[in-house]
Amino acid sequence: MFLMAGKSAGGLGRGNERRSIYQKFREVDILDKKKTVTALKPGEDRAILLGLGMILSSAVMYFVLGITTLRSYADSVWTEEGVCVVLNSTVTADMNCSYNCGSDCWRVSKYPCLQVYVSVNDTGRVSRLSHNEETQDASSECVYVPRCQKDSAAMHVLVVNISERLKVNQHVTCYYDPSEQQESVLLTRLYDHAVVFQALLWPSCVLVGGALIIVMVRLTQYLSRLCEEIGKIKR
Repeated sequence: MFLMAGKSAGGLGRGNERRSIYQKFREVDILDKKKTVTALKPGEDRAILLGLGMILSSAVMYFVLGITTLRSYADSVWTEEGVCVVLNSTVTADMNCSYNCGSDCWRVSKYPCLQVYVSVNDTGRVSRLSHNEETQDASSECVYVPRCQKDSAAMHVLVVNISERLKVNQHVTCYYDPSEQQESVLLTRLYDHAVVFQALLWPSCVLVGGALIIVMVRLTQYLSRLCEEIGKIKR
């Protein structure tokens, strides 16, 4: 009888010992999982903040582009592309300009005014040619307004070279107003489709990158919770 009691007590002792060992492993496993979750949570929070920061930055860039590049692109009336034939290219007069010579110092220089008249798309419509929108706003007569500098001879050479090129290449691509409200045509546009696309490319990449970071973090959190639920069901 004592032998049976001893055996029973020994069996209970070994069972308790196995349960104790299992419980210790269980506690270690739970502790490791808690440490992993604790370590991952700050990293996930920082990743979400990074994604939100990127989205906010892209919104600011979109706003800045909207009031600068996109506005200038939308306000431009020279939207149609055509072929202009140079009819006349003449240096008419010298125009005055001022350049900075130091702190609170401005001096006057001169550059030649080149007037160019073209025929748009062989329609007989004669228009004055300007380099771009800035030139059109700066001078209603000259095709090109060089950056003012002390050496007026250099500006004269630059304008003469443009005149010679237009005489050699009499057929040039130009942009005109289809409504014919603007009599002048442009040789180039400051903000065309390519410029707008390049301007919107970087904020779009930042926006997509920030959204992907947030989506990946949320997906990781979802998969982690799903694995924990599956583990509980198996146990």
